[in-house]
Amino acid sequence: MPFSHHSHSGQFCLHAQDTLEQMIEAAIAKGMIVFSLTEHMPRDCVEDLYPEETAAHQTPFDLFRNFKDYYDAALRLRARYQHRIHLLVGFEVDYIRPSSIPLIRNLQSIYKFDFFVGSVHHVNTIPIDFDRQMYLRALESVGGTEDKLFEAYFDAQYEMLTRLRPAVVGHWDLIRLFSENPARPLVEYGPGVWNRVERNVNFVLSYRGLTELNSASFRKGWDEPYPRRDLAELVMAGGGRFTISDDSHCVSEVGLNYNRLLGYIRDIGLQEVYYLEKLPMGEMAINVLDACAVRSLTVDQLAQERFWEL
Repeated sequence: MPFSHHSHSGQFCLHAQDTLEQMIEAAIAKGMIVFSLTEHMPRDCVEDLYPEETAAHQTPFDLFRNFKDYYDAALRLRARYQHRIHLLVGFEVDYIRPSSIPLIRNLQSIYKFDFFVGSVHHVNTIPIDFDRQMYLRALESVGGTEDKLFEAYFDAQYEMLTRLRPAVVGHWDLIRLFSENPARPLVEYGPGVWNRVERNVNFVLSYRGLTELNSASFRKGWDEPYPRRDLAELVMAGGGRFTISDDSHCVSEVGLNYNRLLGYIRDIGLQEVYYLEKLPMGEMAINVLDACAVRSLTVDQLAQERFWEL
């Protein structure tokens, strides 16, 4: 039962391609059983607009209107495809500053999402994964050293985690993407970084959140997914639970590099993976995050699915 808990479409995200329906059809064609729709949350400050949004003359109002359109479209498509694939309707949160928290909670009160992916893409309100130039601006904002930048990132992540308790923690170590050496073990950045990593992991373990093994890093030149082995092994040591995502932004990225992801899962010795499933009306489950039940299957069961033959 291959699945993904993280995706975007060009219909509602300017740095993606293809329509939401085309993404769903691609997931069906590739044998996925569970596919999550998780467009980005809107941002309410003009200074948080990305270059492509500014170039398109978008405003925060446009982002909110786009988000509503996404939600409406996602519900329609779920009804249309419910007999062919299990679709989860969610969104990806983006913690930028303390005021992000009430904004996210307001969105949750307005829309009835199944779950959300908890992510951080900024340090000191500066994007750290958009390009190398912006990463260097964020680096300069903390004094020019990567250990301080990583500390600030994991502090922002901790604020997001403790205030929101996301069902799925998105690309844990995204901060490494444009660093000088993405493969450098986090422990080598010193106790200030590693202690924060341990703190964040322990908190997610405390509420049994899912750690996303995200294959998008492969298409960005990495040899491992997010999170890299050092962080993944820390989660494993505490009995943490993992799910898998492609973080697709177009049809060709749906399920992309899942063979490499499966190899990584086997290599680190993971025995079981988890996925979310929306509960039917009236069903109760002991282990629930947001409006979804947490299901599991062994890695051997995962490897036997039809997906790998297509």
